[in-house]
Amino acid sequence: MTNLNSKLERLAEQTLFASRWLMAPFYLGMVLALVLLLIVFGRELAAEFAHVQTVNAESAVLLALSLIDLSLTGNLLLIVMFSGYENFVSRMQIGDHEDRPSWMGTVDFSGMKMKLIASIVAISGIALLRTFLPLSDPDSKMDSQRIGWMVAIHLTFVISGVLLAVMDWITSKAEARGPTGH
Repeated sequence: MTNLNSKLERLAEQTLFASRWLMAPFYLGMVLALVLLLIVFGRELAAEFAHVQTVNAESAVLLALSLIDLSLTGNLLLIVMFSGYENFVSRMQIGDHEDRPSWMGTVDFSGMKMKLIASIVAISGIALLRTFLPLSDPDSKMDSQRIGWMVAIHLTFVISGVLLAVMDWITSKAEARGPTGH
């Protein structure tokens, strides 16, 4: 009976291990999301350049913030795609390619969480800044409830990031002390 149990256990473990490949379509789907971000990036850039003669400083800053926002989102997708794939599916077999990011293969789940929350905080901060910029226009209407919610959400992201960093720091200190706690 133990031989049968051993075979069943090995089969279960092999099935569980192989199931990691079910994540691969998620990472490939993120490539499509990256393509969509590129299209939106190009469309926003082209739309603004169509009105280049009438662009004022505020609209140029808003465009720059929009493009930064999109590029940060793209960076976030790359971090999740590369780190997630390498941490949960398989190592990328690209050798020592000269363009291989230096962090690739070294970002563990904890590092990925920190990069993710930092990117989210930056994206949220840019969205908040984009909301505040038009307020200098006397004709703009301030939706204080919307801005209040945006500030609250941004602060939630910031506090979450700080708490995640503190938890990782505590965990690393506990691991450094070893299993006995000394």
